[in-house]
Amino acid sequence: MKMTVLSLFPEILEAYFISSIMAKAVKRDVMSYRLMNIRDFAFDVHRRCDDLPYGGGAGMVLKPEPVARALEWVGARNRRTVYVSPGGTPLDTALIHDFSNENEIVILCGRYEGIDQRVIDRYVTDEVSIGDYVVSSGEVAALVVIDAVYRVCEGVINGESLAEESFADGLLEYPHYTRPADYRGDSVPRVLVSGHHAQIAAWRREKMIERTRRVRPDLIERYVRAHGSS
Repeated sequence: MKMTVLSLFPEILEAYFISSIMAKAVKRDVMSYRLMNIRDFAFDVHRRCDDLPYGGGAGMVLKPEPVARALEWVGARNRRTVYVSPGGTPLDTALIHDFSNENEIVILCGRYEGIDQRVIDRYVTDEVSIGDYVVSSGEVAALVVIDAVYRVCEGVINGESLAEESFADGLLEYPHYTRPADYRGDSVPRVLVSGHHAQIAAWRREKMIERTRRVRPDLIERYVRAHGSS
């Protein structure tokens, strides 16, 4: 899978692609990427990409010309193009898996008050929100999408690990423990050192339901509708 990211500050993104699991996926040709600087498509010598909003108000808006030229350069009209903004559709597991099935996705990073709506209307196929809050950096928001998508692509992470994660079955993940068995008087639950796999699986399922009911009652309601009472 290829990820093409358009940004005013591509240096923020570069470190991610050359680090940790992503770097290994790139080295194995499971993933590829290209980072495009929107400023390279500006018209003036100062490479200005923002201007005052029509109608007044605080902040600046990214101009349509450089953003559109950058999108045209990467062939966005023929690709799934994602713009991350607070006004988008909530990002969830289903959408993440949908993105992961694409050969390439283009991700557009906003800044300041956002991007001229005419560019969004013309090029963006998916406007996505990472949560009910605002971050100043479109790059940070884009990295959430990138990380969530690439890790479910085949060949990146062991399938067994993905199957037991939060949201995989509509529930939050169970708690984890490692050595030492006793830490400052707190012991690992006995069942986890019993060697009885069926009992361990039952304990983990119980904890998943318990945690989800406590922290995310909205999820437990959906889970009960899908699987019956628990």
